[in-house]
Amino acid sequence: MLEDAAIGSVQTGLFIGGKWRDSARTMPVHDPSTGQLLCTVADADAAEAREALDAAVAAQPSWAATTPRERSTILMNAHRLLLENVDRLALVMTLEMGKPLAEARGEIAYAAEFFRWFAEEAVRIDGGYTTAPGGGSRFLVTKQPVGPSLLITPWNFPMAMGTRKIGPAIAAGCTSVIKPAAQTPLSILALADILTEAGLPDGVVNVVTTSSPDEVITPLILDGRARKLSFTGSTKVGKHLLELCARTVMRTSMELGGNAPFLVFDDANLDDAVDGAMAAKMRNIGQACTAANRILVHSSVAEEFTRKLTQRMEALPVGRGTEDGVVVGPLIDEAAVAKVSSLVADAIGRGATVLTGGEALDRPGNFYPATVLTGVPDDAEMCHNEIFGPVAAISTFETEAEAVERANDTPYGLVAYVYTESLKRGIRVCEALESGMVGLNQGVVSNPAAPFGGVKESGLGREGGTTGIDEFLETKYIGVAV
Repeated sequence: MLEDAAIGSVQTGLFIGGKWRDSARTMPVHDPSTGQLLCTVADADAAEAREALDAAVAAQPSWAATTPRERSTILMNAHRLLLENVDRLALVMTLEMGKPLAEARGEIAYAAEFFRWFAEEAVRIDGGYTTAPGGGSRFLVTKQPVGPSLLITPWNFPMAMGTRKIGPAIAAGCTSVIKPAAQTPLSILALADILTEAGLPDGVVNVVTTSSPDEVITPLILDGRARKLSFTGSTKVGKHLLELCARTVMRTSMELGGNAPFLVFDDANLDDAVDGAMAAKMRNIGQACTAANRILVHSSVAEEFTRKLTQRMEALPVGRGTEDGVVVGPLIDEAAVAKVSSLVADAIGRGATVLTGGEALDRPGNFYPATVLTGVPDDAEMCHNEIFGPVAAISTFETEAEAVERANDTPYGLVAYVYTESLKRGIRVCEALESGMVGLNQGVVSNPAAPFGGVKESGLGREGGTTGIDEFLETKYIGVAV
């Protein structure tokens, strides 16, 4: 059976120093569409995690000494291997995470692009040489790898969030210990084999799977030898990690929670806006930090926009991600279904109207249908917390100033979306929004060649683009007497 073969192709131990090894403990990995056990994987403790850091520290000097071209070639090899194995890797992802196979294939291709992008960036790390303003010396500026890095990835994009962190670390000359989410460890475990086949030396990337992240990660942060933490996850956990990192003044990158506004103005092309809303809302079954969380539509076009969006949403097939034509797969676990159900019930209790969906499906698995709510008041909980599910929450506005004010009325600032045919308005609104990224007349902003990240409580630093590799580089100034 293809599913058994795909799961069986993945090593399930700890990957430390280029070797696979068992752990004294194991943890289960379940299929969210059925609740059935897929397999068990190693469940590392603090001592095993420290051994992974030992391996990364030991490999750091020799890896930092490799040429940019060597690092680039390995990343290009990994890019090729990911694409050659796209069907197998996509099936593994769908089984552990639930997203439809078409989306999983798209994520593998997206993940591979991070390796290609940073392969190209590896050979373009530069510095500077200038004359001191007063003469008498020269300023030589160079870039060096930060050093051993801790990488923590989420469950919703299990492969792409890995390559988005591993790619720049490898390109910059940093070794790493990566901890994938307990719900979806298989994609990163499969990636470890890909990197080995691509020619990555032992100890450069180490993988530690665990059901006890605080027990494992806290000692590694406080150890003092790791010099960089890159984390993607909730703002609550991110704040905790920042407090820990402050003790050793560890460099950090944080991609945290979002509360994305999706603004549709009265002059917008409504068909384009509906297409964008579908992309921004339903990518990954709504389980994305970039998902449109608050859809604000000008009152003059709200009825037409809502009607068209509802028609699209209610037609989306629900089912197991491996089934042909399925668009809405399961949520990651029962807790996710309970959270979405609670947010919808709260909005209804505050006056929102359900146009389609609105209740968890009575079937095995963690399924919630595509849902549209209209008249969602600003005091509804879903207007202040990430829904992380297939629920479109619509409300109306009257003026540009009101739309911007309500969009910014959140401690988060990861991404926002704006639909208008007016170039002047588009630029005005994009500049006024307190957000690290804005999609102007487009519903997808993520791209390996663009700097991804947020402001306020949505995070620190950027991933991707020409700035992504800088997160793993230190700037050194050398004063030269002449």
